Amino acid sequence: MIRPARAADAPALAALLNHWIVNTAITFNPTPKTEAEILAMIADKAATGHAFLIAEDAGTLVGQASYGQFRGGQGYRTCMEHSISLLPNTPRKGLGRALLTAIEGHARTKGAHQMIAGVSGENAEGQAFHARMGYAHIATIPEAGFKFGRFMDLVLMRKFL
Repeated sequence: MIRPARAADAPALAALLNHWIVNTAITFNPTPKTEAEILAMIADKAATGHAFLIAEDAGTLVGQASYGQFRGGQGYRTCMEHSISLLPNTPRKGLGRALLTAIEGHARTKGAHQMIAGVSGENAEGQAFHARMGYAHIATIPEAGFKFGRFMDLVLMRKFL
């Protein structure tokens, strides 16, 4: 089941996101998110009209996806960027595909023209997933991120909605 994130989801969302923050180079962010930060993210997405969705399986939060404007300013109002992640060891069952399709659809109804994926150069699985979902590689920014004592490339992928 996919539904909008709620305040009560903050602890489970923090656990999900913090796994990837603490243990992997999938995100360049080195600092775990607090429940208060998650609550602010949920409120911000609601205030701006952007989606923050979660996937549940048997009542357990197993995935999240959200999007927002790629860069600030009116000139970028139709260019969005998303975040998507699943709980580790979750049987895939098409959850990533369903979450991404849902936020793309939401963005499209809000007038978005394209969606950007910023994927760690070390995340080959994430790059392959986005390619399967119709995203094209548009740029690699060498050594854009720094985490775990090393620089990492940022791969930008785009899909016109």
